[in-house]
Amino acid sequence: MNTDIPPGARAPYLWEAIISLFSLVVGISISIVAYGLDPQVPMLLGVVVSSIVALRCGFSWQNIQDGMVRGITNALPAMIILLVVGILIGIWILAGVVPTLIYYGLTFMSPAIFLPATLIICAITSLATGTSWGTSGTIGVALMGIGAGLGFPLPLVAGAVLSGAYFGDKMSPLSDTTNLAPAMAGTDLFTHIKHMSYTTGVTISLTLIIEIVLGLRYSSQGGDLGQIDTMLATLQSTFTINPVLVLPPLVVLFVSYKKMPAIPGITLGVLAGAICAVGLQGAGYEALANAAFGGYTSETGVAEVDELLSRGGLESMFFTISLIIVAMMFGGVMERTGQLKVIANSILEYAKSTGSMILSTVLTCIAANLILCDQYMAIVMGARTFAPAFRDRGLAPENLSRAVEDSATVTANLVPWNSGGAFQAATLGVATLAYLPFNFFCWMSPIVTIIFGYMGWTIYKIDPAKAQEPIAEPAE
Repeated sequence: MNTDIPPGARAPYLWEAIISLFSLVVGISISIVAYGLDPQVPMLLGVVVSSIVALRCGFSWQNIQDGMVRGITNALPAMIILLVVGILIGIWILAGVVPTLIYYGLTFMSPAIFLPATLIICAITSLATGTSWGTSGTIGVALMGIGAGLGFPLPLVAGAVLSGAYFGDKMSPLSDTTNLAPAMAGTDLFTHIKHMSYTTGVTISLTLIIEIVLGLRYSSQGGDLGQIDTMLATLQSTFTINPVLVLPPLVVLFVSYKKMPAIPGITLGVLAGAICAVGLQGAGYEALANAAFGGYTSETGVAEVDELLSRGGLESMFFTISLIIVAMMFGGVMERTGQLKVIANSILEYAKSTGSMILSTVLTCIAANLILCDQYMAIVMGARTFAPAFRDRGLAPENLSRAVEDSATVTANLVPWNSGGAFQAATLGVATLAYLPFNFFCWMSPIVTIIFGYMGWTIYKIDPAKAQEPIAEPAE
């Protein structure tokens, strides 16, 4: 992260950086909570305020603009994935892939085990593929449909999907975040995963217990069997339901397991879905093109089915992409002009004990997700800010990498304007703030790691002689 102060400029004061942050948080809060408005415009006001602060500190407009451009550039891969996932959802519904998965799920899945089964299925899928986004964008979409058919509130289902997806993403050696965190903290991958297993094991166990209790509670109320029968009949009369349609998701899972990058991997899923749409549903080129751009429009006359299946397409992701662009403009200005760094350094001054070091790391990573709007930047910011302090105090780097992943990785999807939160809301069709309370794994993870820090549980020391070893810098 380039925060070098150019000639003629100075580092911002803490109060100046807080003004920028305050303008963003207050503007978004008032717009969303008080007026129910979209966050893009108040976020643009945050960009304006942070730019004025940077100009006051002597940064040129070119410096500020470079920060905006760099922030947007960092988010381009995520935006491309969003577009491809939008196409995939539209094509898979047209092809009958999603309807087939929903049909089989409604036929064989018991309401009593649905929530814990959703958690476990998404955890295994994400663990095997190393991607929370790929998991929620494929099997997660189908599980949302199954949950709706079984009568579960969609935010509750989304919480179970994301809890499982981010467990696997955080623990999989195939995950980019799982590789990035130890690299930035100065430890190795498998030491990092082993050290995370203590806090993550507690958190996923608590989440599973909660999902079991909630599943039993909702199943005891009795589902609307008539509605399920109607949905099954409607799906069967509208689409050709065939086991072959399970193949496109399997293709995506297989290529992900083989470490194919996300964009070509999801594109293969789109092509497999298009072949199924032509071969099994009789779709032509025009139908494929319309579903790819505008999404699939369901007109069965059954409201539950039409609402569930009228989704996808490039167009459905434009709102989310505009949100990410504005968010990354703000994050880019804050990072380039050193405003985030001065906030993080001020937090570090109050970190005296091991517990407060862990707490400061967690709070910095969460703040970075709020400000920089990207989990990768949050990981780098948290690890690079605190690595020297952990080293100087004789704390093993795996303590830092665990705290970073227990906060930066899992809280990105809890922030509506973060690329993670925007992606998951657009993909699952549930607002970020609606699924947040039920995404137990992701909001409990930072709490558990803070408790471990203050209690001194599994906090490892290093040989004092190694405390002087330099921390590796990431490649620019």
